[in-house]
Amino acid sequence: MDFEALRKYSALHPKPAGLALQYGTAGFRSKAEQLDHIVFRMGLLAVLRSKAVTATIGIMVTASHNPEEDNGVKLVDPLGEMLHPSWEEYATQLANAEEQELQKVITEICQKAAVNLHKDASVFIGRDTRPSSKKLSQSVIDGIQVLGGQYHDYGLVTTPQLHYMVCCQNTQGQYGKATLEGYYEKLSKAFMELMKQSHCSGESQRHLKIDCANGIGALKLSEMKPYFPQEVVIHIYNDGTKEKLNHLCGADFVKVHQKPPGGLDMKPNERCCSFDGDADRIVYYYKDTAGHFHLIDGDKIATLISIFLKELLAKVKQDFKLAVVQTAYANGNSTRYLQETLKVPVHCVKTGVKHLHHKAQEFDVGVYFEANGHGTVLFSKAAETKIRQLVKEEKDDEKREAAKMLENMIDLINQTVGDAVSDMLVIEAILALKGLTVQQWDAFYTDLPNRLLKVQVADRRVIDTTDAERRALTPLGLQEKIDALVKKYKLSRAFVRPSGTEDVVRIYAEADTQENADALAHEVSLAVFYLAGGKGAPPQP
Repeated sequence: MDFEALRKYSALHPKPAGLALQYGTAGFRSKAEQLDHIVFRMGLLAVLRSKAVTATIGIMVTASHNPEEDNGVKLVDPLGEMLHPSWEEYATQLANAEEQELQKVITEICQKAAVNLHKDASVFIGRDTRPSSKKLSQSVIDGIQVLGGQYHDYGLVTTPQLHYMVCCQNTQGQYGKATLEGYYEKLSKAFMELMKQSHCSGESQRHLKIDCANGIGALKLSEMKPYFPQEVVIHIYNDGTKEKLNHLCGADFVKVHQKPPGGLDMKPNERCCSFDGDADRIVYYYKDTAGHFHLIDGDKIATLISIFLKELLAKVKQDFKLAVVQTAYANGNSTRYLQETLKVPVHCVKTGVKHLHHKAQEFDVGVYFEANGHGTVLFSKAAETKIRQLVKEEKDDEKREAAKMLENMIDLINQTVGDAVSDMLVIEAILALKGLTVQQWDAFYTDLPNRLLKVQVADRRVIDTTDAERRALTPLGLQEKIDALVKKYKLSRAFVRPSGTEDVVRIYAEADTQENADALAHEVSLAVFYLAGGKGAPPQP
């Protein structure tokens, strides 16, 4: 390893004194001006990771739904999944090493992870549309080149597109072609096939308004438009030409504020959806004739997909295990509807995409969505092979037709990660195939009123949780207090969990009425404030 070159280049990307950042679920995120040394060093780490696993690794420069002045970086593992947890540790160590320790930390990582420096390294790079992203991705390239890695810069792509490219590359093209055209062709072909099978139920043309959060989604949807069938007409709003990224728009804004984004005029009963800044989340919504806003979040998306897949799996008469994976934030009524009405098993895991993805891999068909609209469907190798075999060999028409639909679903879904473009096409296809309006979809169940709050604390580590974050172990007495408060309200539950990034405790409460959900959330926030070392003034109702 050329330590002289490393020293020289590293001096061009100096670490600000005293700055320490942690690699979390979303990689590193911070103000863009604090990230130059971080992205340079993640270029270094991607080369080491690539040599360790002898495969192509991805690096995405994005801060997703954060404000435009922020940025971030995350690594993508060989099959398009998130970086292995042991390497998250290495990422944090490397990012926070002082200049003179850099060589030592790299040597330690090579020893611990058995990195063979003589192996080749290959890295795929992508970035979002933030003003700071181009310069930061150049710093990534500096890091890759210092350690002699090869790279392919895809430039402006959605986060899920980069995950897809990495997976295609490392499966030698089995998952698809590692190009944007390959991505558009694979998805549009599967979508067209499904639309053909729908025998055009209902309207001849299907219109959808899409808020692209003034981000990369607008650019990529415009590129993909020529690939869409004529009967699907998409209208792009918040395309980034006028306003700032994620400002008063995007999936996160709509979900948190429970109202439509700016820059999109909604007429009653029109189907609308919002992507987030890097297009890995999606939520749907509409306004009824009385002018009321209705949000259709990740829980309801998972429900629609589960209903559809369950019907098809029943038709192919295979003993496939279907399950839905949720977090504690999933609305109580969505869980009830899935378990009691649909009879689909539901599993609850800790917050964070990696936990959902990991659990979903245990089933033949695993559907996972966070309430915020990030999710996908995973098919086991065995299930996929069997379904493709049925398409070729099944004599029974109904069985074969159902298998064909499942095969197209497999090809339409981006199984590497939540993908707003892919999820949108899946939803549009299911609504067309089942002849459902957005109102009928919304009416599957009614969400229980809920409230999210946060309380500032001196140290978030005083809260320790168990049972997929639904129960607090410490501080002592807190869970008993929450249990007593929950008993006061109908259909209620509440939980608290420490933030992964800042000294705040997040509180979720739901109950039979909005008034009760608000009251419960407030009472729980007071309990947290007094028992877990709250900072500043006590929470006000």
